[in-house]
Amino acid sequence: MLADSRLVAFASTTDLDRARAFYEHTLGLPVVSQDEFAVVVGAPDHTVRVTLVEHLQPQPFTILGWQVDDLSATVRQLTASGVRFERFDFFDQDDDGVWTAPSGDRVAWFKDPDGNTLSVSQSW
Repeated sequence: MLADSRLVAFASTTDLDRARAFYEHTLGLPVVSQDEFAVVVGAPDHTVRVTLVEHLQPQPFTILGWQVDDLSATVRQLTASGVRFERFDFFDQDDDGVWTAPSGDRVAWFKDPDGNTLSVSQSW
């Protein structure tokens, strides 16, 4: 029933202007719209609606992630844009913060200005 429908992902923020600056300028996602309730950023096959909330408790897990073709290049570009990649004691990560799963898939995590955990990954 929903297999042919576009996916809309959601994230929360306590500051729409700060969230917009991060998603638009740091991550390079074009803004589709903004009103007093949310800023919507887009990509070819999906949109992310970053919704204004009064209080936000970031979750201890990834809430949004992007599959990329070249993880190393993406990490370099994001780092140059000011993104700081997270380090976890329970993963063996390389110098760029990239963890390689037993399957060969690779992933790196970072946070948005509200502390939401985001990721970029590459499948093999």
